[in-house]
Amino acid sequence: MDNIYLLMIVALAVLAIADLVIGVSNDAVNFLNSAIGSKVISFRTIMIVAGLGVAIGAVFSSGMMEVARKGIFNPHEFMFNEIMIVFMAVMLTDILLLDFFNTIGMPTSTTVSIVFELLGASVAMALIKIGHDGGSFVDLVNYINTSQAGQIIFGILLSVVVAFSIGALVQWVARLLLSYDFEKKANWVGALFGGFAITSITYFIFMKGIGGTNFAKQSYEFTKGLTIKEFLETQVLLILVINLVFWSLLSYILIAVAKLNIYRLIIIAGTFALALAFAGNDLVNFIGVPIAGWQSYEAWLASGVSPEAFSMEFLADKVPTPTLLLVLAGIIMVVTLWFSSKAQTVVKTSLDLSSQEATKERFQPNFLSRGFVRIAVGASEMTSYILPKSWQDKIEEQFEKPVINISKSKTHELPAFDMVRAAVNLMVAAILISIATSMKLPLSTTYVTFMVAMGTSLADRAWGAESAVYRVAGVLNVIGGWFFTAIIAFVAAAIIAYLLNWNVHVMVPVLLLLATLLLVRNFISHRKKTKEVRAEDSLNKAESSSVQGVIQESAGNIANVVKRGNKIYTNAINGLAKQDLASLKKNKKQIIKLSDEVEDLRDNIFYFIKNLDESSVGASNFYINILGYLQDIVQSLEYITKVSHKHVNNNHKKLKFSQIKELKEVDERFEILFNNTKNAFESRSFEEIGVILGRKQEIVAMVSDKIQKQVERTRNEESSPKNTTLYFGILLETKDLLMAVMNLLEEYHNAHDSSVKPATVQGISEEE
Repeated sequence: MDNIYLLMIVALAVLAIADLVIGVSNDAVNFLNSAIGSKVISFRTIMIVAGLGVAIGAVFSSGMMEVARKGIFNPHEFMFNEIMIVFMAVMLTDILLLDFFNTIGMPTSTTVSIVFELLGASVAMALIKIGHDGGSFVDLVNYINTSQAGQIIFGILLSVVVAFSIGALVQWVARLLLSYDFEKKANWVGALFGGFAITSITYFIFMKGIGGTNFAKQSYEFTKGLTIKEFLETQVLLILVINLVFWSLLSYILIAVAKLNIYRLIIIAGTFALALAFAGNDLVNFIGVPIAGWQSYEAWLASGVSPEAFSMEFLADKVPTPTLLLVLAGIIMVVTLWFSSKAQTVVKTSLDLSSQEATKERFQPNFLSRGFVRIAVGASEMTSYILPKSWQDKIEEQFEKPVINISKSKTHELPAFDMVRAAVNLMVAAILISIATSMKLPLSTTYVTFMVAMGTSLADRAWGAESAVYRVAGVLNVIGGWFFTAIIAFVAAAIIAYLLNWNVHVMVPVLLLLATLLLVRNFISHRKKTKEVRAEDSLNKAESSSVQGVIQESAGNIANVVKRGNKIYTNAINGLAKQDLASLKKNKKQIIKLSDEVEDLRDNIFYFIKNLDESSVGASNFYINILGYLQDIVQSLEYITKVSHKHVNNNHKKLKFSQIKELKEVDERFEILFNNTKNAFESRSFEEIGVILGRKQEIVAMVSDKIQKQVERTRNEESSPKNTTLYFGILLETKDLLMAVMNLLEEYHNAHDSSVKPATVQGISEEE
């Protein structure tokens, strides 16, 4: 059934479009993080510049998909039916692997993924052929370009170490010379910095953006018979000196005469350059394999021989890709750049790890991150013994960050880092990738840009004592993910190639359906997670400077916690009664989410107190007490939820009917309490709190009575120890929950004064 190959070609075309969308979402971090993080230009302008770079890079792409055609395997060793299986396995693996990394918001290398997928699939097919022909394992070298994999692994290690080290060194020197008051420096300082930065970026455009195009293979009179690419590689010093002089003089004119911010220009140019190079060179990672498959299909059709007898030797020749396909690919990439929420998620990971400000840390510290931080602290202490005190004071002065008075809730408006760091990120990444390109070293753009950003963060002291272990853990997680990419890409592509070879007619539609289902599932999961980030029920941080102001501001939080707490408590009791494990598991996630939000409020205490004046100390005491009671409420709900889930999850005996009945009675009484409390806070009717407090003893007596009844049952009736422990645990924690709620209500009842107008923090000035 030859139609299966037509189906595979159609599937490869669809997968190519999907891979473009997914690949751009992941690689967007390469050229967007510096511009977005510095916030020197609007997001719209950033996307226009990046989109322009991607479009031009795609149109002027070399069109020579060498990696997919002969970079990993020797094409003359494979037949058409075998090569189609290799290509199909590669694309299925690539789209699922990149989408997985996008969904979790981790940047990875599309180059490494495609190379190791090609390697895994071709190794699998080679081993199948060797086994069929009765050959030995050593024959594998005849099928595979073994040197390529070694170069890629070397490139990974080189990218990580060199990019991080050079980024840290250049940023430290730049900050030492420019400080944070860089805009007040003499014009010649900015001009010289601009000259160096723009020279490196323009040379990068020549080497990486234009160097791989067909235009670069032409020779002209001024190049003395050399091609543009050869001229760029041999006349490096001449090109750099001319560029440096030209851009330095132009930068001085722009600063002195036009009053232009040269750092903004550097960031715009750097963003364009990296986007151009990405599309011009990394396009092969997304459409190279499908195009090679299509060209193979056309050649096989023209041959008129069977798929098993048609050799793929022609793939070793250079066959250019039609310009129309490159244009269409560029359009898809630009549209994706504008609308992909996953691209923003991946960029956010990079920005959070390099931010100068306090952020919600995504990663938990581990023994490696703690060890690295201790070593760094020790090395820093050693320098204090080596450098003279005057030098140390001068260095500290240059690294002293200006204080910006802004409330914690407004910190998202601040840039993650300043223009100097953004410019250094782009400049160093451009230099390193240009050098690697000229030396034909297989460095990954993703690895270089990410590790440069991490190195500059370290040098710029963005990783302080409060955040270092979390940020280092994050970097280690990302690096681990890169090696994970290579291993999983190789193994998964090999397995899929084996399955396709086993029965291609059955496995092609099955695997395509499975891939579609996984992509849809990831899309729905990511969309749901994005919506939850700013859910309607999220708690808000207080900004008021008076007790009455905090009462008014925090009332919404109290109503929110009480409403969600009521639902969580009821779901725990109902889940126990029905032995509904799924409901209890979902309830456990809800209490963890609520607990995290309350913890965020507690983390905000420092910033809240910093915003108060001397006459508003009472507001801080009130706010601290309120957060303490909220945490007590959440801890009680967390205990009840977790023990209920654990009991059912471990398949212990059901609670007795009498126990369930009593718990439902308590739940019903608590529902009345929670609803009355919620209504009082939502309507700001704080006078009604006194009425609720008047029923405290009644509810306490009710819970105590249930405890006493269980004591009598335990003494006089045969009962399960697990059930008894669970029942006592829930009732005792319910009592603690009740006391926490009542303490919270008493705090509000005692502090509220309806005759006093609430005071609030003064608004942030327009300059800030």
